[in-house]
Amino acid sequence: MRPILGVILVFFASLLLASCGTSSVAPFSGTSESSPLRAYVDNQNRLYRVAAPLLIKNAALCRSYARPLLGFTAKNQYSYSKELTGQAKNQLHLDERLQVMSVLNGSGAMQAGIRHGDILLKVQDQAIPQGQNAETDAARLLAGMVSNYRKLQLTVLRNEKALALEIPLTLACAFAIEQGNTSVVNAYNDGRRILITRGMLDFFATDTGLAAMLAREMAHNTLQHASALQMSATVSGVIDQLLPMQPDLSGLAGTSGIKTTPEKMDEEADKLAAYLLVRAGVDPATLQSSLQALAKAYPGTVTNGYTALHPLTAERLSNMQITVAEIRRKQAAKKALVP
Repeated sequence: MRPILGVILVFFASLLLASCGTSSVAPFSGTSESSPLRAYVDNQNRLYRVAAPLLIKNAALCRSYARPLLGFTAKNQYSYSKELTGQAKNQLHLDERLQVMSVLNGSGAMQAGIRHGDILLKVQDQAIPQGQNAETDAARLLAGMVSNYRKLQLTVLRNEKALALEIPLTLACAFAIEQGNTSVVNAYNDGRRILITRGMLDFFATDTGLAAMLAREMAHNTLQHASALQMSATVSGVIDQLLPMQPDLSGLAGTSGIKTTPEKMDEEADKLAAYLLVRAGVDPATLQSSLQALAKAYPGTVTNGYTALHPLTAERLSNMQITVAEIRRKQAAKKALVP
């Protein structure tokens, strides 16, 4: 997945949390066990599903990172690693053209009638790029448009017929959500992207636990902690290394050069994350239970694990309880859910 397109298209993919509704996702041929691409896409769809309400319900809290975005994902046969191009063509029925893969329930794209399988032809009467660099080139084309328009005129090919649709843009937190191809149980943020490793996805069987981790990474990005620690470039390098389907993990020993987050920064992120969760329809108490489960299974002594970078202290746990109680009082009094 190209990072630029993540800002323009990819945020609003596949499904919402079960409590918030669903959207269209096409079936795949084969099984996750027999198809690396299928397993990868299933994981990425889960990330999008869980991240979607966190992103769209919290534009007011993510400060300068709120942007108007489209409500669907689009890919072509070159959107994955070279070794998977054939699978993308045969299993996902992709070709040179960008094709809609999933649509967010309640988004402008869904309201306008965008469907899985629609092939992108034109936007504002300009041809949508095709070929190996289609995602990056389309992102550049769309970047200026989402800043200058409230709606975009999109022409798609559906059942061999061109169809013109008007797509309202959706305001959301503009963080790209990425999947890291490693069994290491960790998550990273570099100020504009969030990467959750395959190991972390496997660890949290429930979407609420995954939502808690995404909310924390969103909070760290919003609070610009990577920049304050002068770690943006280092973390960005780690994220880049983990994106390929078969990443080179030789440079990822220990903490990969990433500093342990100071307790005060983690406390700040905990508080904001609790508010991000409740606004997205997730119990904020999930944050504490998820972090405790993670720390028990992967304590700070696991040098390449999440707790090593974010030590779970008694002070943090106490402050999380205070924050949850604060949120409960605001809910009871029907006050705005803002820190």
